[in-house]
Amino acid sequence: MRWHGLSVFAAAAVMLLGVMNAPLAAVAQGDTVLKAADVQKLLPDAVWYKGQSAPAQKRNSGGVKFADGSYVLATLVDNSGYASDVAAKYQAYFVTELRIKIGGQSLPPGVYGVGFIGDNKFAVTDIGAHDVFTVSSSTDDEMKRPMPLQVTADAGGGFRLYAGRRYVTLSK
Repeated sequence: MRWHGLSVFAAAAVMLLGVMNAPLAAVAQGDTVLKAADVQKLLPDAVWYKGQSAPAQKRNSGGVKFADGSYVLATLVDNSGYASDVAAKYQAYFVTELRIKIGGQSLPPGVYGVGFIGDNKFAVTDIGAHDVFTVSSSTDDEMKRPMPLQVTADAGGGFRLYAGRRYVTLSK
């Protein structure tokens, strides 16, 4: 009788661990979070935006490779040659090969400039610096080691694009 109770407890514990790790397992089943070293091979050294070429800071990059082989990539850029109003919205070069949602807004495949701006907002612009949309961003005060730019899995499903402690959610 004692062994039966112990085996029921063990089975329940294994099921609980499986449920707690389900969002991470969904990512692991085919979608892969890419670190800077992975993205450096995929992006050019310089990127085009608003009539100028800007160096990509590929050491500050991240992305996702989805199970179907599609990519979402982001890298910070050296925007020092741009006007201050453009540079504020153009902090990173963002490439998506499939339709995604950022903060609930749908974004078609393409190349964009993105940036975290005042009032906890995240701006998306096309490569001509025309506004596409702006969404709210969040702050992760619990993050232990913020980086200039990174992509992580989101426990609620999808992914997070971070700049320091500020982030937006990305999903298919």
